[in-house]
Amino acid sequence: MVRLRIIEDYAYENNIPIMEKEGIDFLTNYIKEHNIKHILEIGSAIGYSAIKMALVDSNIKITTIERDEKRYKEALKNIKDFNLEDRINIILEDAFNVDLEESFDLIFIDAAKSQYIKFFEKFKKNLNLNGVIISDNLDFHGLVNGDYETYSRNVKGIVRKLKNYINFLKENEEFKTEFINIGDGIAITKRK
Repeated sequence: MVRLRIIEDYAYENNIPIMEKEGIDFLTNYIKEHNIKHILEIGSAIGYSAIKMALVDSNIKITTIERDEKRYKEALKNIKDFNLEDRINIILEDAFNVDLEESFDLIFIDAAKSQYIKFFEKFKKNLNLNGVIISDNLDFHGLVNGDYETYSRNVKGIVRKLKNYINFLKENEEFKTEFINIGDGIAITKRK
């Protein structure tokens, strides 16, 4: 689809992270196979993954949160280009300042990597009983299981936080997690 390619090109040219093709294909197939209809996305960026998820089924409704105003405006434009304003509700705010009452079939975490544990803890109350939390970027370009010591302090910090998140998921008493080695590393977490 040409319009999706334009978003992909824009993301690449402006150094905006969007899901890798394998990852987004896995996510959209998962949504289709598990009949997911109500999604919360933490980290909209420019709306790419929200649009891809919404296009799976015309009954899907998405709430997505983005704190960067420039990306939020670009996401709004992209969502409008696909006529999805009635199905994708984008909120301009730091996710930690957003309190939602509704519950979701899927919570997709793809925002500040260093905050994954806090996002998980904050929004797990919004997960339907049989819902799923999917987290992206757990491999972080091969660095989580590779050599990252030569990178900047910032990158090292992100890798350490992602390793902590992975351990948090593995040791969680309330949830069980399956780690999928696809795209940039995906975790699928469900209540035990």
